[in-house]
Amino acid sequence: MGPHRNAVAEQVLGTMGTVCWTVQLIPQVWKSYRSKSTTGLSHWLVLLWGVAAVFLGVYNVAQRLNVPLMVQPQLFGFLSFLSWGQCQYYGLRRSKKVAALMTLATMISAGVIELAMVLALQSAPAQSRSRERGTQFFGIFASVVISAGLLPQYWEIYKFKEVIGISLIFMTVDLLGGVFSLLSLVFKDRFDVIAGVAYAAVVVLDGVVIIAAFILNPLARKRRRKEAEKRQLEANTDGQIAGNTTPNSEVPTDTSASTWERTSRKILDLLTV
Repeated sequence: MGPHRNAVAEQVLGTMGTVCWTVQLIPQVWKSYRSKSTTGLSHWLVLLWGVAAVFLGVYNVAQRLNVPLMVQPQLFGFLSFLSWGQCQYYGLRRSKKVAALMTLATMISAGVIELAMVLALQSAPAQSRSRERGTQFFGIFASVVISAGLLPQYWEIYKFKEVIGISLIFMTVDLLGGVFSLLSLVFKDRFDVIAGVAYAAVVVLDGVVIIAAFILNPLARKRRRKEAEKRQLEANTDGQIAGNTTPNSEVPTDTSASTWERTSRKILDLLTV
């Protein structure tokens, strides 16, 4: 009963993680499409995540994890490369045709490379040391690339002093996908440390971005509001100065004109007399 219950929990949590990682990038893709901009979204983030999905996919298949966790990296990689293609079109201003061809070529290359690496691992004897070390390499490398992928995004946050261009819904769902995937490993007969590190890294690094958004974005809005008020105050001050200057410059002209008229009348009166 115990192992069966664990197997069910493993499959359910793995499926929930897969669902999260299937839809996680959809809000980001939609946000970029709707705004026609990827400003603030690092194209290195989504590219590196797409690359990491290849190695994570090889590892999950080689380790014969539950089916949802085998499918998960494939969907994750597809959406990552799709978002990367948007960065090429909206952010780097490549033509639509070039961006589409680059995206398609990258997806096909990633799929071929993953298939080749899976076949290479499976060709080695099941219990051989080379197969074990090769599998571990793919898992560790995936963890490193996933973690490294968020470093360029941290630079974007530092540069803009706020979290812009990246959907917080995407980051939240991504974090939940990591949590569910991590929990699914807990219910395995043997906890997979390498896969666990990969999913834990996603949870921690996504959490940093979300926390940064809650802290920096209100400060950025407050800063922009103060700058707008300052510009408005300067504009009002300039208007008052201009308004005060115009009448003063006109007064001497009017005064001199009226004085000349009075003098002219007096001269005419004297001449008339």
